[in-house]
Amino acid sequence: MTAATTEAGPAAVFPAYLHCLQEADEYAAIEVARGLLDAGVPAERVLLDLVAPAQAEVGERWARNEWSVAQEHAATHISERVVAAVAGYADPRPTRGRVVVACMDGEWHALPPRLVAEVLRLRGWQVTFLGASVPAAHLVSYLHRHDAHAVALACALPMRLPHAHRMIEACRRSDVPIVVGGRGFGPDGRWARRLGVAWAPDAPSAADLVADERSLRRTPAAQLSHLVDDEYAGLVRRRGELIDGALADVRDRMPASRDYTPAQLDSTVSDLGYILDFLAAALYVDDGTLFTDFVAWMAGILTSRGVPAAALPMTLGHYATVLRDHPRAARFLAQARATVTPAGAG
Repeated sequence: MTAATTEAGPAAVFPAYLHCLQEADEYAAIEVARGLLDAGVPAERVLLDLVAPAQAEVGERWARNEWSVAQEHAATHISERVVAAVAGYADPRPTRGRVVVACMDGEWHALPPRLVAEVLRLRGWQVTFLGASVPAAHLVSYLHRHDAHAVALACALPMRLPHAHRMIEACRRSDVPIVVGGRGFGPDGRWARRLGVAWAPDAPSAADLVADERSLRRTPAAQLSHLVDDEYAGLVRRRGELIDGALADVRDRMPASRDYTPAQLDSTVSDLGYILDFLAAALYVDDGTLFTDFVAWMAGILTSRGVPAAALPMTLGHYATVLRDHPRAARFLAQARATVTPAGAG
């Protein structure tokens, strides 16, 4: 495929660009982006108004089971190549201090923070992008060796919030200002505020915040006094036992599951673990909506993959029974179960 050069804006070429991703046509995708740059569209707008929304659509198509994991990975790789091409075209020179950008430990969604890194670079910062899943100790060691004006940390999944908090605290002990971003902190940054850290909703906001060191350092104290009840720690300690029990319950109450292929069994075990991980994160920040929103999303994913509608409420009920001595966990499970239980079902 050859993409026509156009003087239109990102919105006008969006369908063509998305088609390039669908067809895994890296060269045509780069050509679409370069066509915008040649037409005078600022590099920042190409990144934020073309690449970012297209990648969001890629994720939606995967969630709707319209694209396979392989297609999603291919599209993501092409988007990364487009970002590199846009950055090479702009080729800015640093005039400001160093900003370190990284994903939280265990976080593998590296494209959104890469976009933040490139926006910061376009605005004159010397940026070091450390990529996906950076262990806290390694990040702190890097900050000790290199003088950084600020560190920007990304988290796409709320289940990583407990790890994110430990990483934030490790950076704070290095006396480096921190800004966080990503859907993992909530659509309005509510869980960033709970953890006591500055939050930016998008790349331009992150760049503005990094440039305002006084605001960056003016953060409220973390609000985590609820952790004294030990529910979060107790759930984490019992994770393996709880998954085993839930799997046994699925096999007992859904006989067809006994004939699952190894791939289906692995997927089921992973899903049972995700439920617990999101529940643990909800306990950590003491917000049941974190868990309820995840369960609603998961229900849609399972439906698109042909999993019986009763399976998810059944597992939530099992976990609620087993965790009846955990009042907050039991309450969050009951609330989430109510949102996905069909009317009239028990």
